[in-house]
Amino acid sequence: MRAATAISACLVLLASGCAAQSAADQTAPRTDTVRICDSSGCSDRPRNSATFQGTPTDPAAERRLAELTALGEQDPRAAYDLGLRFLRGDGVERNSYQAIQWMRKAGDAGHVEAQYALGRIYLMGFEEMGSDPAEAERWLTMAAGQGHKDARQLLPEAAAAKKDERRLYQVREAQRKSWGVWYSSYPYYWTWGPRGWYAR
Repeated sequence: MRAATAISACLVLLASGCAAQSAADQTAPRTDTVRICDSSGCSDRPRNSATFQGTPTDPAAERRLAELTALGEQDPRAAYDLGLRFLRGDGVERNSYQAIQWMRKAGDAGHVEAQYALGRIYLMGFEEMGSDPAEAERWLTMAAGQGHKDARQLLPEAAAAKKDERRLYQVREAQRKSWGVWYSSYPYYWTWGPRGWYAR
């Protein structure tokens, strides 16, 4: 089911002139440094010393994450930032589930960039998550309603993908209901007898 959905989404994107992305293209590039901004300014720091959650645990880094998480519960911009950080692995361990959860929190609070990001993620799928054109259309509609130009342009593709997904669902349901044909209509080529296997 996920494979058919992914194929459908890729066909829609290819038809619109967009190049299909491999899983590697969807993964944030891995670098040895990350940009960390704090009260003293921004700087590129080694990834292993800049993470919020490290081993051994860095109390200052844990405090920064806890404070940003608390901000994210109140401010959709901070929730969006957390979503991006979890998506990129910037200062935190990469976690696509947490990224989506924080993006949804920001999007539900009306953050237009989060809504657009969710629309794209659900349209194309991300890592282990397959595409969901209906969910993509929902988020892109919200972003487009706030005047987001790119969301408006992507919305017809989400609608077309949703229509294709509905058609594929109907095909799958018809096949599922006729599954019994495999038990009765297709004979075996080889049959077991008293002296072993013989061809029919």
